[in-house]
Amino acid sequence: MTTIYTNGKFYTFDAHHPQAEAVVVRDGRIIDLGSHRDMLLQWGRSDAVVKDLSGKMVTPGLIDSHLHMSAIATKLLTTDLGKVTSKDQLLQAVKEQADQTPAHEWVQGRGWDENRFADGVLPTIEELDRVAPHCPIFLTRVCGHVYLVNSKALQVAGYHTDMEIPSGGTVVLDPQTKKPTGLLLETASAIITRHIPEPSYQQFKDSLRQAMRLAIEVGLTSVHTEDLRTYGSLDQTWQLYDELLNQEQNRLRCNLLIYYPHVKRLRELGMYAGYGNETLQIGAVKIFADGSFGGRTALLSAPYTDDPGNVGSEIHDNDTLHALFREARDAHMPIAVHTIGDQALENVLNTLERFPAVAFRDRIIHTSLLRPDQLQRLRRPSIVADIQPRFVASDFPWVADRIGRERAEQTYIWKSMLEAGIMCAGGSDAPVEPLEPLLGIHAAVTRRTPEDTHGGYYPAQNLTMEEALRLFTFGGALATNEETIKGSISRGKLADMTVYSQNLLEQKDADEVLQTKIDMTVINGEICYERGGNKNLCEI
Repeated sequence: MTTIYTNGKFYTFDAHHPQAEAVVVRDGRIIDLGSHRDMLLQWGRSDAVVKDLSGKMVTPGLIDSHLHMSAIATKLLTTDLGKVTSKDQLLQAVKEQADQTPAHEWVQGRGWDENRFADGVLPTIEELDRVAPHCPIFLTRVCGHVYLVNSKALQVAGYHTDMEIPSGGTVVLDPQTKKPTGLLLETASAIITRHIPEPSYQQFKDSLRQAMRLAIEVGLTSVHTEDLRTYGSLDQTWQLYDELLNQEQNRLRCNLLIYYPHVKRLRELGMYAGYGNETLQIGAVKIFADGSFGGRTALLSAPYTDDPGNVGSEIHDNDTLHALFREARDAHMPIAVHTIGDQALENVLNTLERFPAVAFRDRIIHTSLLRPDQLQRLRRPSIVADIQPRFVASDFPWVADRIGRERAEQTYIWKSMLEAGIMCAGGSDAPVEPLEPLLGIHAAVTRRTPEDTHGGYYPAQNLTMEEALRLFTFGGALATNEETIKGSISRGKLADMTVYSQNLLEQKDADEVLQTKIDMTVINGEICYERGGNKNLCEI
């Protein structure tokens, strides 16, 4: 069947044909594009389906280059703490959940951020014990690198002062009493999570299906997602996605990052980067080099300004990092490394440069703090910087107090990165940040929150609207070496497109993005979401 999407303002991001009025689709591919008149004349036969877009703006399908679909899904099964703005509110939310929870069953929540609290004070372990004395608590900070637990949780975990804590993790102790404060950093969470019963397979599947629908409704056609730490095994993760995408045909294109402990199993299953099909593929090997600014665990080359004895957390020392890279390369796999601090970036680049490139590009995820001498080292055809524009809206202004103003000026320097010729892809890191790509695009252009009215934090780094849109389209295709089949509206490419209620490229005020809606999400030539209509049009 031939479908003609016409009467639209198509911004193709294809230099050979930058704009069009109509696009012709057959068998999930774009076969032609041009003027409304020419496309109807050439392809408007009696069996062709014509979709009138009423002059709406259309771009290539939006791509989120880094998120966690499993965490978005499981967040639906836990208490949402994202709107909590004080210690008392946090304790009240936990108490309300605990009051409905039988003894010894877990109370879980995610999304708290002490930087949103009026006084910035976190509850003590004693306060957590008072609101939930009968059940263990596990509360994940918005960044996913810091956690709050109560005494019951530590008791279930069998915690004691001589307990071996996973490398890179810390159980924070009171300096006077030497007793746990209730804070856990980084991999120390493993002593708790191994004792939390996981949801059933059907709960995983139902919540993941719901997360996929949410992604399509916000305009996403492809996502790159890291889920093995939630779903526990490569076999189960692949099965979940295969059933939802290839059997149920929920359409969202998913590229699966493989957490590094699962490389051996990947090889046993005969999988590799690019394994799968155009809907579901294996991606790069995910490794953590450090933590987050919020938890003061991002690895810096000099101490934190507000914590002079601390330079952050080295998740893996350089010898271990080298061994993990070697294992990935022995499997001919690209590497995707979580890298926030400048010293973490230094360690990653030093190690990465000791290995030849493979067929797929390596990815430096987040790339938050860059020294000037590191810019050119990132400008390589085998590396993509995987950036999350919404981080600037969440991290400023407090990050300047944490790492100092000079280093704050070197964070999230996307304009400098693009001008240096570094390939960049745009993502959200959802649920750390909102899933909606329009909010990421707004942050890339304004470098501030939607509520702020100033010109942006270090506005010299503000991107143009076109640059921001390219991050979430062509940039995402570069990250998975799929620029020949997606990322632009071009003949022969996959017919993935996003339709907007307003023309973002004609707006004079960037805040108009915040009033813009996703009118339609087209995947493989089919309308999978239409605002005001059936929200799951691609489902069988």
